[in-house]
Amino acid sequence: MFANDENIDNLQQLLAELKKYAELQKDYVKLHLVEKLTILISTLILVFILLILGIIALFYLSFTLAYVLEPHVGGLMASYGIITGCIILLILLIVLFRKRLIVQPMVNFLANLLLNDN
Repeated sequence: MFANDENIDNLQQLLAELKKYAELQKDYVKLHLVEKLTILISTLILVFILLILGIIALFYLSFTLAYVLEPHVGGLMASYGIITGCIILLILLIVLFRKRLIVQPMVNFLANLLLNDN
């Protein structure tokens, strides 16, 4: 079956092409991984920056609201207490609804990022 030299040459060419194909597939997987990691890391950096800026805004907003509430509640200490209570309530709501607010969107984002080949 493989008696003549032409068949042996064809088989060697096929093996060379298979090696080249495997190398190209390896490069494609590397590029695909780099693309997905770049999207993931840039999204994490964006969320981190927005979170920090949101915390700073909430900090200054709470001071502003405390000074606005001061004449209506009878003092600065009472207005700070009301603001603190509202922030603690907000923290409790976030903890209670963490699956719906944090976990599920993160799972959806990662599933769309890693499983879809757009």
